[in-house]
This record gives sequence, C-alpha cells and structure tokens, in this order.
Amino acid sequence: MIMNSAEKGDLVRHAWVHGGIGLAVAVALVGCSANAEVGGNRVANVTSQGGAAKKAPGRLGERLRAAMDELRFQDVLDTNPPSAAQIRSVQNPVDKEANLRVPPHTVAAPKPIVQQPQLDATIIELDKKKRPVASGTVLMSPLYQHGVVVPVDGNLSTKSVRWRQWDDAGWYRDKGKGTLDVVPGRENAPIDHMLNYPASVLKLMVNFGVLRLVDQGKVKLDDTYSYAPTTTSSLCGGASAKTVRQYMDDSLTWSSNAASCALVKLLHDNNAVDPLNQTFQDLGLETLQLKGTNPVNGGRWSNSVTMSSLDTAKLLTLIDGAPGRVWKDPRGKAVTSAVLSPASRRFFRSELSQQGFNDMLSSVNRCGGDYPAPGLPNAAPSRWVDADGTVTVMGNKFGRDVRPCNTKAEVTFAHKTGWVNNTGADAGIVRALPGKGGRSYVIVVFSNLGTQYVDEGRPATPAGIFPYTFTEKFAKLGRILDNQEKLRK
Repeated sequence: MIMNSAEKGDLVRHAWVHGGIGLAVAVALVGCSANAEVGGNRVANVTSQGGAAKKAPGRLGERLRAAMDELRFQDVLDTNPPSAAQIRSVQNPVDKEANLRVPPHTVAAPKPIVQQPQLDATIIELDKKKRPVASGTVLMSPLYQHGVVVPVDGNLSTKSVRWRQWDDAGWYRDKGKGTLDVVPGRENAPIDHMLNYPASVLKLMVNFGVLRLVDQGKVKLDDTYSYAPTTTSSLCGGASAKTVRQYMDDSLTWSSNAASCALVKLLHDNNAVDPLNQTFQDLGLETLQLKGTNPVNGGRWSNSVTMSSLDTAKLLTLIDGAPGRVWKDPRGKAVTSAVLSPASRRFFRSELSQQGFNDMLSSVNRCGGDYPAPGLPNAAPSRWVDADGTVTVMGNKFGRDVRPCNTKAEVTFAHKTGWVNNTGADAGIVRALPGKGGRSYVIVVFSNLGTQYVDEGRPATPAGIFPYTFTEKFAKLGRILDNQEKLRK
C-alpha cells in the first residue's frame, strides 16, 4: 500500500482517537522516518540557539494533538457571551476564585463560543520506576486551531514558546495572544501562547512551598497555625486556627479557598514566597510563578499567577518520586526528587489521591449516568462515598452510586482540579491498579473552558445535585488517552 503524507496522518489520527489494536497497524503502515525515536520524541536535526540538539515533536505529542482536535472543543456553548462594549471595558480581575467560581445554573440562550478555545495539555509517560520516558505537549488557540505540538529538549524544556500571561479581555481582542510576557527573552519564539489562568491548580505550588518549609524545619505538619488576617476577603474568610496538616488536607482534597489563603499567608509570614518562585526557576520550571498574592490575608489570586501544563507535569513528576537525575536545570545541575523529602512526597501524593472533585478528566462521581461521558477509569475515594454509594464532598451532593465504577476501576488518579468561569484545569498522576494494564503517566490539561461553557443538549441538573462543572469533552479526552496508554508496552 502506498499513501501520501496526508493519508498517513489521517490513518494514525483515526487509530489514535478511536483506539483499539488498529493503532499498531496504522503506525506500521506509516513506517518510521530516518530519525531515531528517543523517549517518544523524535530526535531531529534541529539545533537550538544554544547549540544543543532539540527533540522535535514525536508520536506522543501528535497523538495528543489529534485527540484534542477530534473532540472539537470549539463546539461548546457560551452561557455568558460578552458584548463588544464589555470586552473593551473588562479589566484583569483579582481574587478570581472568589468572584467567578459559581457555575451558571440557568441560562436563557447560550451561544456558540466566539473562537477556538485556549487549551494547554501535557502527558509525561513514566516507566515502572517512575522515570520519564516520553512526553507530549500540545497548545490549541485561535492561532493554532488544530493544535500545535511543542518541541522539547532532553530536559523536558522548550525555548520554542513565547509564554504570555492570561488576559481576560485579550483572549477576545487579540486572538488568544496576550500582552505580558511570563518568560523574558522569547519575543522571537516560533510559537506564541497565552497561558490559561490555573485556578485552584495553583494550590499545587502553594502546598509544595509549605512542604519545603516543613523539610527545612521551619514548620511542622502538626503545628497549629493561627490564621489572623488584618483584612478579610470573600475569597479567604476570617480568622481560623488549624494544624498545617489540616489546612493542607482541606486545600488539596476539596479545594478549600480559606485553607489555601491560610497557607499562602503562612508562606508570606516565613518570607518564603520569593524564594519559592526562585526555586521554580532554579528547577527549570520557568512558568510556575506564584506572584501578586496579598501578604496580609493570602488572597488576591489573579492573572499574575501562572503555570504551564508542561512545567506543572514536571513538578508532579518530582512529587511522584522519579529516581536519580530527572533532568538538568538551566545551570546544568541535576534536578532530583529530593527537592522534597520522601515523607513530604508521600504525604503530598496521599492528599492528591483523596481528591473529592472528580469532574474533569475523571467523571467517576457521576458513575453510570447518560451524562457526562466516562473519563479516566479511577475510583472515587472512600472518604467521600456515603452508605448509599453516592458521593458527597463538603455538602456538595453528586447523586450517583459510584460503587459499580469503583469495582471496575483500572487506575488511581492523584490529582488537583480547578475552575472559575473561564478556567478548567486538572493535573495529576495516573497509575494502573494491579493487573489493569501497567500504565503510568502524568497528565495536565489547562483551558479557558470553565463553568461558563456547556455542551449542547446538556441535561438539566436535578434539584439538590452539584452541577457538572465542565464540558464532557474533557472526560472523553481522559478516557481516550488512558485507553491508548493502556496499550503502551
């Protein structure tokens, strides 16, 4: 059989999206190029400005791109499309989690989204020892309507992207480009992308910073921290006193904003915010920046807080405990998982594994319903499962018996979700349960498709049930990617 390049691409794309053993057949038909494939990224004859060999987009990135493109995220409906006058007048908001978190419950006439949504997704495949063996990062925006695969080097880094800070009005006005640079010196990069606001996934950075203080002996998990803000906010609430361990549990497992404000203030009290941001830079996680927060109450979470899916996935790889040198930092020094102690890593992973809100890449809290579609095949943590099998997270009822899905679960998913009106985010570590396929990977997806955007034909939410937060396309993406990872040898 002889195929041209377009036909080859269509064949692999179809096999990747629709799954099954056809993928191996498709790849065999397409054949291999003269370039060797290392760690899932083809090593091409491309040279970076520094002269080092750069990995060109490979199989994993292209498969991720094809899956995202096939799902047509541009088909969602906007429940609150702004007028031209509103777009001109809107300013970058502060305390986004407080002002914009509540999902719209009644919408008179949602309209199609005005342009291609903004997405940023990464998968890092891990071997049995938790070491990265391949990665793929895809950016999608009005500039890259079918997605673009980001080239990364052997340190899982890229200089090919001009990262911009999220700008609420700018997404409408400037086709998703943004104006403020996150990383300096990238004006001539071939890819231009505005980072999505990370919403509550920023709590990964906060809790990482607190555990660094624990490892340095400045804070103990069982110390009681008295949170006494001199000014209060709707995001943070008033004074409280809990152990650091309890604040972290509340922050990570059910995304308490009040607890997270306390932890941010704890960082400020220890003059640890600037050193934390420098630590991220030193580790080669250049887009991770916890900036602009209010030292007196830990609030004011705004667009100056930035995270890319690639750097977030790398951070999770360290939290997962990859052995030995995982990559080299910008100075050429080895980066290892010792950035956190073994005890801190275990605690962090345990907290992430107890995530209550399985409602983006996973939809297990809605087990067995017609909507949303099944996502990652993980189990709902037992701490949130009531006697009747339904999930209740801090008073939020999901109303579906999850026991059938828990019985059939194939993976664990230690993760953190986040949402506001124009952010949907999920970041976590996936690992197969015994006898369920052996896959192990980190997956992170950021998007501007938050609570403001819904699927056409979305059923009404029953009274008393927590509304589904996102488009079900994210759950479909999680299931597609996991099915393919299950085939990995």
